[in-house]
Amino acid sequence: MTETKRTERAHGTRAKGLSTEQAQTSREQYGANIIKARKTKSFARRFFENLGDPVIRILLAALGVNLIFVFRGGDLAETIGIGISVFLAAFISALSESGGENAFRRLSGECERQEYRVWRDGRLCRIPIEEIVVGDTVLLGAGEKAPADGYVVSGALTVDQSSITGESKEVKKTPDGDKQPLPSSGRAVFRGCNVFSGEAELEIFAVGDDSFLGKISIEVQTDTRESPLKIRLAKLAKQISRIGYGAAFLIAFAYLFNCFVIDSGFAPSAILLKITDVEYLLQNLLHAFMLGLTIVVVAVPEGLPMMIAVVLSSNIRRMVRDNVLVRKPVGIEAAGSMNLLFTDKTGTLTAGKMSVDRILTANGKQYSVPSLMRAAPAVGELYLASCRCNTSADISGDTAVGGNGTERALLESVIGLCGSPRPAVGRRLPFDSALKYSAAEAVMGGRRTVLVKGAPERLMPHVRKCLLPDGRTVGFSENKRAFNSAVAEMCSSGKRLLMIAVADEMATAVYIPPLTLVCAVSLGDPLRPEARRSVDELRGAGIGVVMITGDSKQTAEAIARGCGIIGGERKRVVDGEELARMSDGELERLLPSLAVVARALPTDKSRLVRVAQNAGLVVGMTGDGINDAPALKCADIGFAMGSGTDVARDAGDIIILDNNLASIVKAVLYGRNIFKSIRKFITLQLTMNFCAVGISMIGPFIGIDAPVTVVQMLWINIIMDTLGGLAFAGEAPSPLCMKERPKRRDEPILNGYMVNQIVLLGGFTVALCLFFLLSPSIGGHFRYAPDKIYLLTAFFALFIFTSVLNCFNCRSDRLSMLTGISKNPAFIAIMALICIVQIIFVYLGGSILRTMPLTLQELGFTLLLSLSVIPAEFLRRFVWRIMGKSNGF
Repeated sequence: MTETKRTERAHGTRAKGLSTEQAQTSREQYGANIIKARKTKSFARRFFENLGDPVIRILLAALGVNLIFVFRGGDLAETIGIGISVFLAAFISALSESGGENAFRRLSGECERQEYRVWRDGRLCRIPIEEIVVGDTVLLGAGEKAPADGYVVSGALTVDQSSITGESKEVKKTPDGDKQPLPSSGRAVFRGCNVFSGEAELEIFAVGDDSFLGKISIEVQTDTRESPLKIRLAKLAKQISRIGYGAAFLIAFAYLFNCFVIDSGFAPSAILLKITDVEYLLQNLLHAFMLGLTIVVVAVPEGLPMMIAVVLSSNIRRMVRDNVLVRKPVGIEAAGSMNLLFTDKTGTLTAGKMSVDRILTANGKQYSVPSLMRAAPAVGELYLASCRCNTSADISGDTAVGGNGTERALLESVIGLCGSPRPAVGRRLPFDSALKYSAAEAVMGGRRTVLVKGAPERLMPHVRKCLLPDGRTVGFSENKRAFNSAVAEMCSSGKRLLMIAVADEMATAVYIPPLTLVCAVSLGDPLRPEARRSVDELRGAGIGVVMITGDSKQTAEAIARGCGIIGGERKRVVDGEELARMSDGELERLLPSLAVVARALPTDKSRLVRVAQNAGLVVGMTGDGINDAPALKCADIGFAMGSGTDVARDAGDIIILDNNLASIVKAVLYGRNIFKSIRKFITLQLTMNFCAVGISMIGPFIGIDAPVTVVQMLWINIIMDTLGGLAFAGEAPSPLCMKERPKRRDEPILNGYMVNQIVLLGGFTVALCLFFLLSPSIGGHFRYAPDKIYLLTAFFALFIFTSVLNCFNCRSDRLSMLTGISKNPAFIAIMALICIVQIIFVYLGGSILRTMPLTLQELGFTLLLSLSVIPAEFLRRFVWRIMGKSNGF
């Protein structure tokens, strides 16, 4: 009862709130104050759904065929390897898809289960948060969180809306503010916002899923569209399937043609006799079928899922050193495909902290703080006194604390000049947003001086005199034109202006005495030094940059010009109201020329992402507040700021630890490098598969049943899958990637350059291997044995050496295969290891690997012959360039 009386005294006579019956009716009509969780998929369900991925489906088919072969004495190790690849690929995909649930759990935790003071049945009582309904009157004080969305009906609050807007500034809410359900409203308080100071009564207008926070929670629980990499892998699976099935049919047909036609000497009677022999027919049909299945299995790059996991994890570790923390691995590659970035201004393009830019004296001259102290000491002394005395901020170490952002910026501008004790301060009039000025009495030089600071439009009508840089005090009228002209110029550049003056009398809330102008101070959130370079790099990489801000059009345009966002085709600056009037079709047509969205509303980001995606673009979005979470989740790549809310970080794909646009540039570079690494690895795998299939299938037709044994093929698979993946995972990003245009979202992984390299380099390698096996001149370089063991040992070494050299051929699309090799020492080490192990196998493999020791001359000749793939690949690239074809990967 005591609390009720105290509240009534503070807020006056008031209605008694809802009755229990009215609260029940409201609950039935508007629902309970609970943010409902959408039914989500379990991890196990996501795992099994990912087994339906096109590449994984092919691997599962290959696994099934291998299991059949295992029971017929096939290769168990390869079967286990395919099984592990399938498991890891599905597991990692399921893990990366859980981000939406994490973001929702964060949202649910923004208002922990607690009780609030609510007027019910004429009494102030405490009820749980979920029992608050629309129409309730809630008493809210300092340190509490708003339990639902409501309008202030009495009292006043200063609230922290950073969890909603991402802007870390205090916002005052009073009954006199505009009554709109938006964070910009001077009256609305939203669920989850902390109260800094004051006490007020809220009339609740939205609860649960209908609250600002609830609507966002619904959006962050929605599934996002498939990543560009997933779409491309699906296309690759179809391409490989067609190639595999086509090759399987040809090989099976060739085998049957050999058995029934060639072996019969093309005699119709002999052919008919074989066809009518049911046992012979079924035996060869089964063998042809198994040959076809073998081709399908060999054609599948079973090491691809494992390689993607390795290359992603390898780059994730590197990216942390560049202030880029990856939450969802597929997000890295999506960053490389991005062709439109919507970016915040505060903290991303700018430093995110107010600071003093220039100081304008009464005669229209501009100074930095140090130059003011040297050139105009009289003005500088009063500026220093105003910053130290007319403020609510204080100095802690080398930073300012307390007060508002403007007072901290002013005080920090003079921290290095505070050698002498601060003047004694008497009466003070703290800054108030309604008054737009503050004042303080200070004792300077033995006399009392009143220091006044505030908005120019508020203080200018009271200025009678001014202090010039030379220390003279003159009438203001003779300098007014020069001063006003300089003020107008500063305002047009988007800076915030504050006037500093002195008076003989103390100012009050209702009286401003005659003033003597000291100076005007230009404050702003300065551009990061690297902002313009970063924007230029993104634009040079074919990525459009659009700034979204809550600032006015004038301020936003000045900042966008300063960092280079406005330029070229991108010149349009629109505000939230103009955007709202546009249809989606009009907005889509505007996108190529859009540079800035000013006075943006919380819903504008999600709409911009949706429209851009419908236009076929791969969209990136930056954000740090709860209201940014839906757009971060919806975008193809969400860049959450490290200083942002937990909800934003959980909804994003990548966290930018230093809030810097330059780090987003690095993320794009890594993303493009990863896609190139995947393409290089696929080129290597398909080239080696081409060779292995070609040799294995042609061998029986030239009298060599097994040019490569099962155990040898296992070693080849280890090179292709595991060691090759590790080698290409270490490829360092090349700045040349940022000179290329972004890849289309649906651009296939296999491009013309890759197909050309696979067919021609693979074909040359197959031809080299066949020439090695069939040419008498080659056979003469090796010792004779009835079973050709020395020739076959050398052939095994030749195949591995050409594979190693083809790894070098596939790692670069430039004329020199050694370009950038020094930045990937692991590649050299792995290739050297393969060669060393292969030489050991030659000398110690014995019957297990079907090898016999070669002489140094024989081994050297084999190695020399394998080197021929280098000039062959160089010639292919040279011809490709002469033909004017687009460059490589």
